[in-house]
Amino acid sequence: MSWLLLVLAGLVEVAWSQSIKPTQGFTRPLPTLVCALLMIGAVYLLARSMEGLPVGTAYAVFTGIGAIGAITLGVLVHHDPVSPGRLAAVALIVGGVALARVTTPAG
Repeated sequence: MSWLLLVLAGLVEVAWSQSIKPTQGFTRPLPTLVCALLMIGAVYLLARSMEGLPVGTAYAVFTGIGAIGAITLGVLVHHDPVSPGRLAAVALIVGGVALARVTTPAG
């Protein structure tokens, strides 16, 4: 259950990262509220996952999922540039998340 909560936390973090720009510097009330709720939700789910997982593993996987999601959406939605270096970075993050998963006891 802890791993499921952690994956959900990471996915909410991806949504949160995408919700920041529409706030226009936190000057738009409704987008700012959505952003704040997503942030709270991501941190809540992360905290719940830490009840059964080591803090370091949970946080590293959480930020890894967030980074992978943010980069992927940046490329697909916002047409961010793709380069061999960025692809290598994503591959290393995916590898790190997978390695953390297989070497951490189930929670």
